[in-house]
Amino acid sequence: MKNILFILSFSIVAFSFSSCNNKANSLANQKIKVGVFDGHGGAQTCIWETVEACRIDNQMSVRTITTGDIANGVLDSLDAIIIPGGGGSRQYLNLGLENINRIKEFIQNGGGAVGICAGAYLFSNTPEYSCIKINGAQAIDIEHDNRGHGIAAFSLSDEGKKLFPEYSQIDTLYCMYYEGPVFIESKNDTIKFTEYAKMLSDVHEEGDAPSNMTNNRPFFIGNSYGKGRVFSCIAHPEATPGKMWMIPRMVRWCVAPLFATDDQWEFIVNKFENPKITQDHTIANREVLMSKNDLLQESRYFKTFLYGSYQEKIDALDWLEAHFSWDAKRWIQGLLFDQDPQVRARAAKYVANTHYLKYKSDLQAAYDSEKDSLAKASQRESIDYLNSIR
Repeated sequence: MKNILFILSFSIVAFSFSSCNNKANSLANQKIKVGVFDGHGGAQTCIWETVEACRIDNQMSVRTITTGDIANGVLDSLDAIIIPGGGGSRQYLNLGLENINRIKEFIQNGGGAVGICAGAYLFSNTPEYSCIKINGAQAIDIEHDNRGHGIAAFSLSDEGKKLFPEYSQIDTLYCMYYEGPVFIESKNDTIKFTEYAKMLSDVHEEGDAPSNMTNNRPFFIGNSYGKGRVFSCIAHPEATPGKMWMIPRMVRWCVAPLFATDDQWEFIVNKFENPKITQDHTIANREVLMSKNDLLQESRYFKTFLYGSYQEKIDALDWLEAHFSWDAKRWIQGLLFDQDPQVRARAAKYVANTHYLKYKSDLQAAYDSEKDSLAKASQRESIDYLNSIR
């Protein structure tokens, strides 16, 4: 009888181990299918950057989806969705209530959802704001939403260090923040979130917002919703050199229950054909919040690119890169084809230094048509660097 019980117990353990391995193997062999919402209210640069961030992870298949796609059943083919930055209320209106209900049902049935900045706002439960109430957070001081932007400081919680073990020994990190929501727990909500990171910077100058409003507030939060998971990020890792890889990691956390149990998280992080990442926290390694004077200087440089000399353009690029300019991202594309080879060379370095993968094809086109040897060398170096990221 003892022998029979021993054999039975051994068989159960072996089956469980085999089942666990089968899940792991299934995970390793399967692409995570991600849809990035591309609708009215989503900022074009945010959509671009989110798609490119997901593509860093070679085990993710990413596409953009529209409100029509959602109505036509695209969620049935996805593991996770991402709502990028832009305007949450405009995204709400563009989706429509029927599609919002489809998204909520998708998550309840086991899907994952990541909200970035406006997307996190959309996920919240904020009075007098159009939102879908799936993350247990409430935004406050919404009358000062234009409080400012720049590279802000944040710190990971103990749970956050498990999610991003690459940063487990670093107390202060930095990330692009652009007028993201200021969250507190929603008092009357049954959904409870876990805080994965806390905001350290006090951002308020641009919009004359109250001071000491953003600091010590949630920066990353995550929660369960039915069988699925929701991750909300008030800032923009996808727009921060060295931090883009954090977006696919958030997606992995959201979809982990689809593939494996929680005790396999280490496998999901470290063994699941880890993406090419640049986790160098020294790239954006200081707080750089745009002041009102900085904003005036930034806007002047737009005219510099139109009418300035080659040296003035290079000086402008140096300043904009040092200040992590948000607006300059849309100005650089044409400078790859400027009439002056020195400007073309500096623009190529700008694209590489800011990890702007969206312009890699433009950079390649500039290289293919370049006649100046020094500019061509700079372009080649920049292309090779971007290829090392993805």
